[in-house]
Amino acid sequence: MRIGEVADKAGVSVRALRYYEEQGLLPASRSPGGQRHYPESAVGRVRLIQQLYAAGLPSRVVREVLPCVDSGEAPPGLLDQLEAERVRVDQRITDLLAVRDRLDDVIAVTRDPDSGCSHMQ
Repeated sequence: MRIGEVADKAGVSVRALRYYEEQGLLPASRSPGGQRHYPESAVGRVRLIQQLYAAGLPSRVVREVLPCVDSGEAPPGLLDQLEAERVRVDQRITDLLAVRDRLDDVIAVTRDPDSGCSHMQ
């Protein structure tokens, strides 16, 4: 698959794919003319990379995680790091849920000023 096809199917920019390649996250072969070519699996890999970034993992950690996803095995030190990241993500989820509850209260009070608001009192 060519770079534009992967970008379209994965919903990312061509620039992002080039960055992933530079970071060693997404390998590509080259045609004699220098065009990048990706396997069909590249779309799923790009989506995984996007999810890992969205979780707040830096490129360095993503680079360590991807081979583990491929092989199903991870070194113990990486597991400790991933468990710590999972705790951090859980805290972010808790914080975001609290923010959502506050927004719900603001929305409810704005729509009906006489309604009781559990978090605003």
